[in-house]
Amino acid sequence: MELKNIIFILVFIITFAFFGYSVNNLIKYLKVAKKKDDRFDDIPTRLKRVWNIAFAQTKLLREPLAGLLHLLIFWGFVLFIFAVLESIIQGFYSSFSLSFLGAFYSVITLVQDVFGLLVIGSVLLSLYRRYIQKVPRLQVDKHGMKDAAFILILIMFIVISMYGQNASGFSNNGMMYHPYELRPISSFLAGIFFNNPTGSTLLLYEVFWWMHVLMIFGFLNYLPYSKHLHILTSIPNVFFANLDPVRNTLKKIDLEDESAETFGVADIEQFSWKQILDGYSCTECGRCTWNCPANIVGKSLSPRELIVDIRKRTFDKAPLIVEGKTEGELYEKTLIHNYISDKVLWQCTTCLACVQECPVMIEHVDSIVDMRRNLVLTESEFPPQLNSVFKSLETNYTPWVFNAADRAAWAEGMNIKTMAEDKDGEILFWVGCAGSFDERYKKVTKAFAAIMQKAGVDFRILGTEEKCNGDTARRLGNEYLSQMMMRENIETMNNYGVKKVVTACPHCFHSLKNEFPQFGGNYEVTHHTVFIEELIAKGKIQIKEETENHKVTYHDSCYLGRYNNIYDAPRNSLSKVAGLDIVEMKRNKSKGVLLWSRWWKNVS
Repeated sequence: MELKNIIFILVFIITFAFFGYSVNNLIKYLKVAKKKDDRFDDIPTRLKRVWNIAFAQTKLLREPLAGLLHLLIFWGFVLFIFAVLESIIQGFYSSFSLSFLGAFYSVITLVQDVFGLLVIGSVLLSLYRRYIQKVPRLQVDKHGMKDAAFILILIMFIVISMYGQNASGFSNNGMMYHPYELRPISSFLAGIFFNNPTGSTLLLYEVFWWMHVLMIFGFLNYLPYSKHLHILTSIPNVFFANLDPVRNTLKKIDLEDESAETFGVADIEQFSWKQILDGYSCTECGRCTWNCPANIVGKSLSPRELIVDIRKRTFDKAPLIVEGKTEGELYEKTLIHNYISDKVLWQCTTCLACVQECPVMIEHVDSIVDMRRNLVLTESEFPPQLNSVFKSLETNYTPWVFNAADRAAWAEGMNIKTMAEDKDGEILFWVGCAGSFDERYKKVTKAFAAIMQKAGVDFRILGTEEKCNGDTARRLGNEYLSQMMMRENIETMNNYGVKKVVTACPHCFHSLKNEFPQFGGNYEVTHHTVFIEELIAKGKIQIKEETENHKVTYHDSCYLGRYNNIYDAPRNSLSKVAGLDIVEMKRNKSKGVLLWSRWWKNVS
């Protein structure tokens, strides 16, 4: 065994011992989370999503240039695994080569050689975008900027050292060359820099080999302490992310659990392990913040910073918990108040834009609502404006100060029966609070009811027996009030034997369809846009000819689109109307923002 091999073995042992120590600590920190969370269901679907999102990087490619740059760097590393493996084995056995793979080795070496240039180009362009062009969403704190520069430059030098190793391995007499090795770029570089091989050529080969190996080992051990930790955790995070529709559905709290000291999340140990893994996996790419409607209109909420703060708190407190140190100023601090301000939590609209855009499937909204639950249920700390909202929900069964007795006033003169009058209707029309009280939305309610009557649909309404679906209270963290309202509505609906429901409210649709089943409310729920599309397709309603041209656009609701993936139905119905010039807004479908963003800008 050569001296080189002995030194390498020592370096190898130290490298992977320290890396194992670091990874073991990360796993220990995950275990401080107490909330149960089973993420091992439907393995085939999870693996398919890993391929689509982690390897094909479909989410990143929603921004073509940035996505392509990351795709090239990512796949460059994937393809360099063979080169890394070959170099590491050479540390144990100097003459080792993967050339025994034959023609497949030719493919490997050719792709590595070509991708090396693509990776270098991608790194340089990434540096340009971050430090010269200064793309706003890529600007983070000084530490983050230095960390990103270090990682990008390290990646580039790893590739350069690979070229140096390969080029110096070539010579006119075939030194270090193996059958099937196909490296046109390295061969070209060899012709320029090593045209007349000397004894120093072999020395340079060894220098580049050590550079390549040591930079890879250094890179590996730097990752657990870097914002680029996501290189290790992003693929597991994608695998363990909730599947639809669970991904878009809040989990219920067992309010009857007498052992629970608190409800919701005040600090990291009350999270689930997946929520802490979310913190590990944040790439700080800024896509979540860049698409957050609250942030767009100038609010201080940054979903990126919120997840980064969860990671910071984890690395501050989890080691203390693991070591049994339960005293001291750092331990006594909490995630809420000390790391994440109450104000930031209340600025979230739960529109799911952050979750939609995140390339590693972080679930921001779940964590935000969990922290709101702690503020409301445990600390009774929430903005004073919410006092009137919660009080109205309790007494009027609507978020606004309207008389519950007027809930069905919109239907006067329309000859619409309630379930109490006749429960034998085929479909329950769930009107919702906005559809019952808001002057603008009552027009939608009346119009849709008239369409159903015209189509001969046998429907009923609950009238004054209908109450708010609980969605508002739930997303504001008042799980107790939310569950009370959901259970009361479910009891009413089940007593009438309701099977099918149609609603014009996206929030009601989502709640009835995806969250009522948690409490025994299992119904076939349809949104009115889908229902109208079906009526048109069946010929039950006819579209009048339109002679006057109108330019129209459709604004996608967050809870209909991102939450429930309904984009085409309303557009299909509009396309049936002659004379309409249908145009799309710049932000449409899954990239749509809240229609009331300007209003939200003025909310404190």
